Amino acid sequence: MRTTDLLRLHARLQQEADGGIWEAAFHLLDTSAGHWGADGTDHLIRHGNTRLDLRITSEAGKINPNIASTGLLLALLRATGLDMHEAQALTLNIRAWRFPASSDSIVLPGGPAAYAAAGLPYGPPGAPFQSVGELRLVLGMTPVIAARLIPHMSIYWDDDPVVEHADPVVRQAVINAGYTFPTGGMARAEQVVSIESAAQDGSGARAFRHAIIMKAPADNAAAPVRVLEWDIPEGK
Repeated sequence: MRTTDLLRLHARLQQEADGGIWEAAFHLLDTSAGHWGADGTDHLIRHGNTRLDLRITSEAGKINPNIASTGLLLALLRATGLDMHEAQALTLNIRAWRFPASSDSIVLPGGPAAYAAAGLPYGPPGAPFQSVGELRLVLGMTPVIAARLIPHMSIYWDDDPVVEHADPVVRQAVINAGYTFPTGGMARAEQVVSIESAAQDGSGARAFRHAIIMKAPADNAAAPVRVLEWDIPEGK
């Protein structure tokens, strides 16, 4: 196949994958029997020769690095396979990233001097994480640790994880931290969701899209959802 044909094929499949996001969002908003829950169920749709694989999951089952306590961060890092020493050091560095150095009477490890000593051209901003991907910049974070940690975190859920939507790693972290899962969160669990869309044609060519969307208030018919993130899934 010529290069121009490959480019056209990829562009078409990417459009199909993008359309899959909106198709999933439609079913999420649907209040009839056609409603899709944010429960991680795989949905298969065919458009002619194109197969769409769609999945909606709630962000409510994840841990927010901007509000998580030291104990919960430590428990999550331990649940992802780090030993106690590594987990403790990285927990302090995550906290130092999000808190201004002058906000504590005790200077936390992982401050600007530690980044300079490591030869890094930046330091902790002393501000909330703007994305979970920003965790990769934290001192001591490796690609392997980030790949294990980031799937369990979200900056868009402003409460403790909801048990019905938490994966086994998050559940273990919450239990080990001595927390109890909140109740009554199910009503909000579909307010912020992650959607994955994969489009594949008969030749086996594929394109992907990932989005995080937030439901708008019920009275906002003009814009029923707000897109928070729109990207291609990592490793795709």
